Amino acid sequence: MRKCFMVVLAIAQLQAYENAQQTKTTSLTALDYIEIRQLVDRYAQDIDTCSNNGYDYADLYTADGVFIDKYSDEGFRKGGLQRAKGREQLAASSWGGSKGCKNMPWNGWTHLMGDLVITPSSEGATGRCYLIMLGEKGPGSVDRDGGYDDVYVKTAKGWRIKTRTHVRTKEWSNPVLQSADRR
Repeated sequence: MRKCFMVVLAIAQLQAYENAQQTKTTSLTALDYIEIRQLVDRYAQDIDTCSNNGYDYADLYTADGVFIDKYSDEGFRKGGLQRAKGREQLAASSWGGSKGCKNMPWNGWTHLMGDLVITPSSEGATGRCYLIMLGEKGPGSVDRDGGYDDVYVKTAKGWRIKTRTHVRTKEWSNPVLQSADRR
């Protein structure tokens, strides 16, 4: 009887511990916030320059990292469309890899990520920032091209992007402010 009681008690304690772990909120250190901000800043520089034939960009993601498009008409209509997954596809999506950085459509443009908000999560952290494009419509142009919804995880190589979703400008707006196309 006593042995049975001890087993039941051990199981109850284990379940309580597991429940506490699942509901535990993650906290981030000041260094975590800085490293995530650096990750976002490196993203802009790496995609703009096609450095290391696009692999510097791809290496900002986890090995199974994903870029999702909810910005284009097709991506928006489908509620999100996976455009690249994994190192090779991500390098090619930045016009590197098999594309060799040739005919990059954003050559001469500058990606700026602004107003980044980082929030601790059970996976690590989430982030949301606006995407500002310089030069997209010609010299001197400044345009907001939606934003990014991110999931970040800490790996042995530091913080990496697990998923990045490009969303339309008004994706996060109050419904009263949203237009029909939500661009």
